[in-house]
Amino acid sequence: MKTILKKYILPAALLLSVTGCQKNFDELTKNTNLPSSVPASLLFNGVLNSIAELPDGQKEIYAQYYLYNYDYYGNNRYDFGSGDDYYTTLKNVVAMEEQAAATGGGAINPYEALGKFFKAYLFSKMSLEMGDIPMSEALKGLSNLEPKYDSQKAVMLQSLEWLESANSDLGQLIAKPNDFGTGEGAILKNDMYFGNNLVEWQKTVNALQLRLLVQLSKKTADADLKVAARFAAIVGNPTKYPLMTSNADNLQYTFVAPANFYPMNPNNFGQSGSRKNMSSTYVGLLTQLRDPRVYVTAEPSRDLVDNKKQSPTDFASFLGADPGEDQGDMYNEAGLQKYSFINRKHFYSTYTGEPSIQIGYPELMFNIAEGINHGWAPGANAETYYQAGIKASMASYGIPETGNFTAYFYRPGSTSVTVDGNYDTYTIPANFTTYYNQAGVKYTDDANGLTRILQQKYLALFRHSGLESYFTYRRTGVPNFTTGPGTGNSSRIAKRFKYHSADRTANAKNYQDALSSQYGGNDDINGVMWILK
Repeated sequence: MKTILKKYILPAALLLSVTGCQKNFDELTKNTNLPSSVPASLLFNGVLNSIAELPDGQKEIYAQYYLYNYDYYGNNRYDFGSGDDYYTTLKNVVAMEEQAAATGGGAINPYEALGKFFKAYLFSKMSLEMGDIPMSEALKGLSNLEPKYDSQKAVMLQSLEWLESANSDLGQLIAKPNDFGTGEGAILKNDMYFGNNLVEWQKTVNALQLRLLVQLSKKTADADLKVAARFAAIVGNPTKYPLMTSNADNLQYTFVAPANFYPMNPNNFGQSGSRKNMSSTYVGLLTQLRDPRVYVTAEPSRDLVDNKKQSPTDFASFLGADPGEDQGDMYNEAGLQKYSFINRKHFYSTYTGEPSIQIGYPELMFNIAEGINHGWAPGANAETYYQAGIKASMASYGIPETGNFTAYFYRPGSTSVTVDGNYDTYTIPANFTTYYNQAGVKYTDDANGLTRILQQKYLALFRHSGLESYFTYRRTGVPNFTTGPGTGNSSRIAKRFKYHSADRTANAKNYQDALSSQYGGNDDINGVMWILK
């Protein structure tokens, strides 16, 4: 009997002992100084950084705001590559939502509400760049490595629904902040844009929905989208759909030295200050309208001022290059100071520059004005919103409605953009009424009025909001974009960006199906996507 006990019981005891040691070993080797999960608030902050579209990139070239005159730094061609890839950021959005739910957030919580905003913002942006994209089957990881492509209509419809739901959820959270969970997942933190203010986020959600509705202006007959009805509901019910009321409500990325410098700053002025010059598309519209914003965003051509003896404050002294000009010719002309350069005082003299607006009040005003011009909100006054957009844009540059402001033009031969003494200063009178009453500015309730809305929106979005000005031109033809040898693509403005190169191999069948259903089987940058038809 003792032999039997030794044979079976002792090995069992040894097994338990080994198992217990293994458990302790796992616990002992776990690094308690490292987090075992990422808080929703930290994921949220990472997403906020990832969605920012900052100035001084190729997207401003595509909008013909300014141009490269030296091919070492870039070119002005419309030979589009692939569009933006926000899928990694979107995976973090899903992780943020899951972590909020796991740490005390209710079914409705700040992170899930803003998660809907992020998904609408990023999926719609990718779709506007490329067309049909993976959405409903995306973000599933190993469970689906070959997601189907959702139609652009499905992406836009789902984005509108997400925004509608986000507005509702935020409204409930604002009205009863203590009713939706008590843990970490119920408290918004690390908000670099609005300081955890859900009221401001709700305004941004509704501004994005109006932006998307305007992008759908060719689809008002679609019974599923209900473009006009959605627009009228938002504009007509500010209690349910709060909207931005001033520039203070802008969703904007603020630069803080020394953590994050404005892309144009004293450190890189010597390298890039003369490698880009202003575009005639932007500067020409400003001077045509005798717009005072030109004194803040640009500088006069030194050739016209110094050699031709024109006044530096004469609108005729500001000259942008034609985007279609051969780049070699542009380089030579820019070297002779024949073109205007970007204003050194406003954009280069500090490390913080100006905030980079992602979704802003001026754009919102012009979007509402456009919708009213289309007849989507009977009884509303487009001119009121149109004027508010112009005033807000000018105010952002320190231009008063009535009074004077100072123009700063960098003095030739100066060696530092940070020294005020290196700028010639001029007192510029401003009068909004005089400006507004010009035939090319004053609103009229017709097709000409729509053109003026779109022109002013283009001026207001200088250096802001990524591809929005390109999207507006692509949809409306306003303002007129010029082409030529310098723009490539057989003198055409490309209509879309290509799909991500990995799709050709990692998701080949769905990729090819998407091309066949939209663009005749080719990943064609000149193909016309659904939203433009």
